[in-house]
Amino acid sequence: MVMDWQPLILTLELALITTVLLFLLGFPLAYWLVYSKSKLKPIIETLVSMPLVLPPTVLGFYLLIAFSPSNAFGNWLDEVLGLRLVFSFEGIVLASMLYSLPFMTHPLQSGLQSLSPSLKEASYVLGKSRWTTFAKILLPNIKPSILTGVVLTFAHTIGEFGVVLMIGGNIPGKTKVASIAIYDEVETLNYMAANSYSMVLFAVTFIILLAIYLFNGGYLTRFWK
Repeated sequence: MVMDWQPLILTLELALITTVLLFLLGFPLAYWLVYSKSKLKPIIETLVSMPLVLPPTVLGFYLLIAFSPSNAFGNWLDEVLGLRLVFSFEGIVLASMLYSLPFMTHPLQSGLQSLSPSLKEASYVLGKSRWTTFAKILLPNIKPSILTGVVLTFAHTIGEFGVVLMIGGNIPGKTKVASIAIYDEVETLNYMAANSYSMVLFAVTFIILLAIYLFNGGYLTRFWK
């Protein structure tokens, strides 16, 4: 049997793009959640955490309704911006970002909260700008949290099914990721093909998670000494 690698390649592309975009979005959000005193903070924290407990089909359903060209917002996206998010790769990227948001934001938030306030205060006293303090002081001191957020987001996106199926459907080469390919093969009783996809995803996620535990536990550092 010759395995179709397209769903796996598409899955890795989705996971990579989602992880990069979420890092760019999640870091400022995590920083704001840690240091902001806004009254809206509990509401924002709740919204960020909801994908952890909300069924993916619920989120996917509301995104499907919102992005549909038959509704005002979806029609505006289509007519003004030329974006057709339903049944498109761009749509599943956005859906994946929303569904994986807590997996990036929470580790970064925990890392920033663990830092001593004196680090930031000392940097300001020495005349360093906010950007310099952020890039040269805060970032280097939360490397394990950054790695955790990046790896968990990447691994979680690889395993997404409900949200991707609701928004993207099952279009080969466009929205048919590996998790959907597995479902299709099981439905047609092609267990050999389903096993092939499943074993690849199992191996990739195992290696990714093992690497993060080894790194955060200091095993890799001790190994290379």
